[in-house]
Parts: sequence; structure tokens; C-alpha cells
Amino acid sequence: MNIKGKQKSKVWVVYILRCSDDSLYTGMTNNIEKRLAAHGKGTAAKYTRSRRPVKLQATSATMNRSDAMRLEIKIKKLLRAKKIAELEKHAGRNKKSKREQILKSRIGT
Repeated sequence: MNIKGKQKSKVWVVYILRCSDDSLYTGMTNNIEKRLAAHGKGTAAKYTRSRRPVKLQATSATMNRSDAMRLEIKIKKLLRAKKIAELEKHAGRNKKSKREQILKSRIGT
């Protein structure tokens, strides 16, 4: 059942954050700016709450939710050294959108 005016975004990305203790956090979202702001405030994930500040390391190309979930699970199973390389492989499939380019320039990565 679809509620009028409550359409969910069909565009998802998988992202990797580097935490202050140099650990990596992998997540997925349909609103990267809002999610990064929540991580910065300490309200997004229990894991990153005590490991702030966090820095965006990599994002995938846009995809549907199902593909994003599969990629997130795949990345979480990888060894640390291979996580960012795997995500960057998926980022290369589509051209980065103007929005992603602006976001990266704001975050400074």
C-alpha cells in the first residue's frame, strides 16, 4: 500500500567511513548528506557514536535498495584492506553525479 506524498527514494548508495580510531564503518543510505550529518552528531549508529569524528572514505555509485544491501553485506565480509577497493570498483560503474561531486568537495575527501 502506497501512502500519497510518502514516496521513498529509489536511489541508494553504500559508503565507508573512517572513524577516529582508524576503524572502518560501512553503511547504506538513500540520503547521504543527512546520514553523514547524523554520524557527525552521534545519532546515526551506535558503532560510530563513540568513534567521532568520522570521515567519508568512499561511496558507491547510485543503485536500488536491494543492490545496495547486497553490496553492503559483501563489503562487511571482506578484509579491511579490500573494503575500499571493492566499493571503488562499484563507484566506477556509473559516472558520479553532480550531487556526489559537490558532497565530496564539502567533506574534503
